[in-house]
Amino acid sequence: MAQSRLSPTPSLAEKSPSFIAPSLPKKLIAAMRRNRLKDGRRISSDPLTLGRVGSLEIRLAQSDREVKKAQRLRYKVFYKEMGAKPSHQTKLTRRDADAFDAICDHLLVLDHEPPKKKFRKKEPRIVGTYRLLRQDRADMFGGFYSANEFNIQPMLDSHPDKRFLELGRSCVLKDYRTKRTIELLWQGIWAYVQIHGIDVMFGCASLAGTDPKALAEPLTFLSKQATAPQQWSIDAWPQNAVPLRQVELDSVKDKQALRKLPPLIKAYMRIGCYFGNSAMIDHQFGTTDVFIIMPIDKINRKYIDHYSTDQVKFALEQGR
Repeated sequence: MAQSRLSPTPSLAEKSPSFIAPSLPKKLIAAMRRNRLKDGRRISSDPLTLGRVGSLEIRLAQSDREVKKAQRLRYKVFYKEMGAKPSHQTKLTRRDADAFDAICDHLLVLDHEPPKKKFRKKEPRIVGTYRLLRQDRADMFGGFYSANEFNIQPMLDSHPDKRFLELGRSCVLKDYRTKRTIELLWQGIWAYVQIHGIDVMFGCASLAGTDPKALAEPLTFLSKQATAPQQWSIDAWPQNAVPLRQVELDSVKDKQALRKLPPLIKAYMRIGCYFGNSAMIDHQFGTTDVFIIMPIDKINRKYIDHYSTDQVKFALEQGR
């Protein structure tokens, strides 16, 4: 599964006019740690399962310990596997972490029957994660993380009646990158969207590599397929921006370009997303990031029906 990151990088202050980082008083952080649950259930109650397939379950992180495990998973995928360049602090802690983790919900995929290994405590293993930031929390603590990479304010200003949700930090362990894991993630997201009355989802998704010429065909294909209409138009900040359209549209072979896209981007396309006008080169992570916009009322109906499982319906009843 391709990664979808709002990446913690020391150079972000150079990428956008003003680097956004949430300002959190120590007392508030402590309170959030004591009550990690964001769905209204008591910390002592059973966690709210948002979906289940076989031994895999999806739900929100219940504790600071689980969030740290998700951060270690992100480190393993982004830095060890995909070759991102860690800061000294990241390398020291072996966790992909930033200030936004404290104000986000963390969606987790847990395997309740992981392969047995020596010296590993028998407990569910976190094998996938997604980071979710609702607009009400972003507004309270300084804004969305993607504002450091893309100029998202015009989109927010032109839809004051909409409730936005930022998706980021998506990753899954290599052995679990299967169709059922991806579908389980979407079940969890769909349940969360309904519980919180979300109108629009957005975020970033990555293509490996930082050379636009090498990515000319898949980038141009995205501009050809689903460029956002004016009311949803988004551009990357100029310092690291490249246009999606790299070559003439007629020169793109659609099937060949589609094969070059990561699974996550193809999943977004199937659901019915829009793409921003430009991409952003992220040299720290060695990727080219595209911006995804998904108004809920534009999502393909067959996917809404597909992800509205009995478990999701139950979670919706409990969550509300």
